[in-house]
Amino acid sequence: MKMADSHPQLQTIALSLSPNIGAATMKNLQDHFNGDLDAVLAAPRRELMKVSGVGQKIAGEIAAIDLDLLAPELAAWGERGVKALLRGEAGYPALLAEDDDSPPALFASRALPEEAWASSVAIVGTRVPSKTARYLTLELALKLARAGRTVVSGLALGIDAAAHSGALAEGGLTVAALGSGILNVYPEANRALAERIRMSGALVSEVHPRWGANAQRLVSRNRIISGLSRAVIVVESKHDGGAMYCARFAQEQGRPVYTFDLPASGNQRLIKGGAGVLRRDDPLRDLRG
Repeated sequence: MKMADSHPQLQTIALSLSPNIGAATMKNLQDHFNGDLDAVLAAPRRELMKVSGVGQKIAGEIAAIDLDLLAPELAAWGERGVKALLRGEAGYPALLAEDDDSPPALFASRALPEEAWASSVAIVGTRVPSKTARYLTLELALKLARAGRTVVSGLALGIDAAAHSGALAEGGLTVAALGSGILNVYPEANRALAERIRMSGALVSEVHPRWGANAQRLVSRNRIISGLSRAVIVVESKHDGGAMYCARFAQEQGRPVYTFDLPASGNQRLIKGGAGVLRRDDPLRDLRG
């Protein structure tokens, strides 16, 4: 571990990039060391392991942190347009920061003004939508963009891509929360779409900018999708589809969840669980949040 010319922002980013340090562990480290991140990085493993949530694995990851290697890498990301937004600092979405499990550092293609989150809505769903669901998604995103609302989704194939595309077609603002780094966009088939979003909206991720996607990261990014949104709409999903994670995170975060009365098993489960049901002809009439 090297700590020459360390800076609190660099320290926070270094710790947040550790694969097993989330918001809760970061808070526990800060509390144990009285907010002194220099002390965290300099602590021997036995002292780190006194912190709740820190075992041998995480202690080893902290001991391996080298700020001298990270600093030029961070500068290189900046040259590629990557901004590191730290929770509690300007630029970090206040709406997301309300969640106790929000990432300590969020990497973004740009920082959006707080007004962007005033009426943001997430649209998510299956990667293989029915024609009806795809049409509903495009129309819904168009109407939301026309109403000046930010459309948030996850850049997945299917419903997510239709949501982003619909908002862009209306010249609206759309944000993609990724399960990969923003310099290594996944899925590859949506990289052109990601570039369009990068130009007029924002890509965000808690993942190291150059890391690829994996199942855990794709699931985890759903809490960011819901955390950035005032409400979550699941257009169409199976009961075990990935979009259902987003609905569950939304419920935990106190966000209203909506769906359409379509035959898909996920939709019907959400309706039985109390989700709001949107009209197909005028979904915005029913939308709150």
